[in-house]
Amino acid sequence: MAQPKNNRRRKRRGTQGGSIDKSGRRARPRTRQEARARARSGAGSRSGSKKPDLPPTWKSAAIRGAGAAVIFVLILLVLFKRPVGVSLIFGLFMLAFYIPTGYYIDLTMWRKRERQRIRDREGTA
Repeated sequence: MAQPKNNRRRKRRGTQGGSIDKSGRRARPRTRQEARARARSGAGSRSGSKKPDLPPTWKSAAIRGAGAAVIFVLILLVLFKRPVGVSLIFGLFMLAFYIPTGYYIDLTMWRKRERQRIRDREGTA
């Protein structure tokens, strides 16, 4: 097999000013002490990349309801061996039921989390 023209090089970890970080950024800690220090500081946790808790939308409820309705229709067709027309009618009924139900359940849960966040903020401030 032919050799590649250019050999692969490691990234140069310097700055324009010339300072070089000797330790580098590693995904995995090299020593047990480094792992413990990273765990204590929370550097490896996902708390920084947490999704913002946004209020629910009708679009998200419709997507989730459509997915649930499709699964419902497939179950009716495959497991219960119902005719296609009957399964689709039940699927449309379930879609009309799932969308508002899912939205209002999400809204209730979001309001509960929001109240808890406000209580936490007032307690610490």
